[in-house]
Amino acid sequence: MAKASSFPMRVFLVLSLVVLSRAAVDFASMVESNFPSVQAEKFIRGLNLSPKEDVNVVEGGAAPLLSEAPTGKKIVEKRISFPNLIGEGEVGFAVEDLGHHAGYYNIEHSYAAKMFYFFFESRNSKKDPVVIWLTGGPGCSSELAIFYENGPFSIANNMSLVWNKFGWDKAFFTEHPELAENDFYITGESYAGHYIPAFASRVHKGNKNKEGIHINFKGFAIGNGLTDPALQYKAYPDYALENGIITNAQFNKISKAVPVCEMAIKLCGTDGTVSCMASYYVCNGIFNSIMSAAGTINYYDIRKECEGSLCYDFSNMEKFLNINAVRESLGVGKIDFVSCSPTVYQAMLVDWMRNLEAGIPALLEDGIQMLIYAGEYDLICNWLGNSRWVHAMEWSGQKEFVSSPEIAFEVDGTEAGVLKTHGPLSFLKVHNAGHMVPMDQPKAALEMLKRWTQGKLSDATAEESNPEKLVAEF
Repeated sequence: MAKASSFPMRVFLVLSLVVLSRAAVDFASMVESNFPSVQAEKFIRGLNLSPKEDVNVVEGGAAPLLSEAPTGKKIVEKRISFPNLIGEGEVGFAVEDLGHHAGYYNIEHSYAAKMFYFFFESRNSKKDPVVIWLTGGPGCSSELAIFYENGPFSIANNMSLVWNKFGWDKAFFTEHPELAENDFYITGESYAGHYIPAFASRVHKGNKNKEGIHINFKGFAIGNGLTDPALQYKAYPDYALENGIITNAQFNKISKAVPVCEMAIKLCGTDGTVSCMASYYVCNGIFNSIMSAAGTINYYDIRKECEGSLCYDFSNMEKFLNINAVRESLGVGKIDFVSCSPTVYQAMLVDWMRNLEAGIPALLEDGIQMLIYAGEYDLICNWLGNSRWVHAMEWSGQKEFVSSPEIAFEVDGTEAGVLKTHGPLSFLKVHNAGHMVPMDQPKAALEMLKRWTQGKLSDATAEESNPEKLVAEF
């Protein structure tokens, strides 16, 4: 995803799929469509992480990237410079100094599909970690994270860009071979709780099988994700009751649907597409019943009211990315940008209820670090459901993790969350945050990432620091 200020982290952003959303879909028309039963698996298999062909780097200019990619090229990329960029001390930087890139990755085994990405270089050490960020949806754009969470800048109402002092920036490994030895981390939120475990398994498998360039894969982090639907949907009534969203009578009524949901999910795991579609509608009846009782509550942050289709106003982002000068700078031609695609959302519903926790234990056994973090006020991917699947996961360190004490996660001497950790597994409940932790608690999120990638997440306290010191010491 993206990131800001002088934080010396390299970020390779894939704009694919974003915020877990609550869209209404006509089931009858969906069944008539052709849903590949293994879409997610095909996507992962088709993603050649270490392309052997040469890449095509476009040297400046406003020529659309799509028209620059010759046949057989895996990647086409160009350095970019956003128009209307203003901010503290950053004015006057040349594009070469900023190291901002935009590009397309050609997806194999598809009908000429391409994946757009941003890549923001570190402004400090060449040894800084490489971090990829994926948002959820399914079917939304990771630009939501770039401009509203942990990207290098945010969008002002006058369509100018303002530097984000808590951004996560400051690659492909064939395009940028100088990064191949850097530590590599996969991060994201929401429905990326499905993508990230699959992506992590594929990278680790490629390394073990000596496929292409070795990637120095160290760990993955999921924020307020959907990973194990059976346990997470069961937690909905409990979370809603504990937070006063529903009454005891409503809780008793809604909870009767939980066993039916659990059975539907089991059938999804064994019986393919139709059962997975059925489980989506059966189980989301639980969530929809809670929302009927909740009224206009924002299910991404129960402290707020829901406004618009995504419960937040992200309209500035769509306006900005559809400005002609911005599209020319990115080299995307006349393609219109949309925050979320209903077409992609619907096509991925067959994958919704699949359990992606299944492949995680093998990664932990091989020493791959995993951080699950969750803002405490998110309903749709709440901390309670995430905590339950993390604690229930069977691996060699399960008993030790379960019995580990909770410790305060402190930032500037104040408790910013509650942490539990053992070996490669960590779970962090973040205070005063909803679904989008880097947006609600940007400084705590940056501190979390810094400590985690440095192996210091369990440090009980952190030295009080201003933003400049925080990014400088990373």
